[in-house]
Amino acid sequence: MSPFLTGRRTATALVAAALLMPLAACSGGNDNAKKDGGSSAGSTTKLTVLAASSLTDVFQKASAVYEKEHPGTKVTFSFAGSQELAAQVKQGAPADALVTADTKTMDGLKADTGAPTIIAKNRLVIATGKGNPKKIGALKDLADSKLKVVLAAPEVPVGRYSKKVLDAQKLTVKAVSQEPNVRAVLSKVELGEADAGIVYKTDAATAPTKVDAIDIPDAQNAVASYPAATLKSSQHSAAAAAFVKWLSTPEAQKLLQQAGFQKP
Repeated sequence: MSPFLTGRRTATALVAAALLMPLAACSGGNDNAKKDGGSSAGSTTKLTVLAASSLTDVFQKASAVYEKEHPGTKVTFSFAGSQELAAQVKQGAPADALVTADTKTMDGLKADTGAPTIIAKNRLVIATGKGNPKKIGALKDLADSKLKVVLAAPEVPVGRYSKKVLDAQKLTVKAVSQEPNVRAVLSKVELGEADAGIVYKTDAATAPTKVDAIDIPDAQNAVASYPAATLKSSQHSAAAAAFVKWLSTPEAQKLLQQAGFQKP
C-alpha cells in the first residue's frame, strides 16, 4: 500500500475520533446531571412547580435562594387553589412537582405523584379591615347577619378548614361570596368588599397595612398540612426530586417559618 493511502486513512480516523469525543463527553455530562438533580454545563433545567396560593410570597423568595445554590436550574411556579392544581395534574399539564395546602388533595393524586413529604403547617385567622372597624373578636361574631363575611368555597382547602371550625362551634355564617382560593378571600377584605374573612395566618401576614388578623384559639382552630411531591410525568425527575427534598432542609424551613408557617 502506498504511503499516500496509509496517511489518508490515518487522517480520516483521527478526524472521526475528534468528532466523537465531544459527543461522548456530552453524554457523560448529562448522565451525571440527571443523577445529581442538576443540569449539564451550559444548559438550564427549567422546573415548573404547581403550588397552593398561600405559598405565593414565600416560594418566590425560596426560588431565588434555590437557584443561587443550584446554578443551571430555573424554578417557576403556577399558583392556584389546591383543587385547581389537582385538576391541572389530572389534565396532564406539563409540570414537575406539586405542593398543596392539604393532604386530602394530594392523596387523591397518588397515581400521578411520588411519595409526598409534609413541608409545613398553617393555621386559620379571621382577617378584618385595618383597625378592625366592626370590632370582631371571635368566630361567633361572624354569624352576625349585619356583617359581610367572605369565605373560600368548600372544595378549596381553606374553605374546607373554615367550614370545619365553624361547624364545630355550631355557627351558621352566610357568606356574601365563596372564593376559589385564599388570596381571593384576602383581596375582598383588603378592598373593603367584605368586613371579614377566614384565611391562613401567613396570608394575613402579607398585608399588615391593609388587614388585621384576629387569632382563633387552638381549641377552635384547624391545622393545615402542606405536602410536596414530584410528578411522575416530569421530564426532569431528578431535578424535581432535588427541589422537593430541599424544601425540608434547614434553609428552606427557615424561610417558611419566617413567613409564619409552622414546622412540619
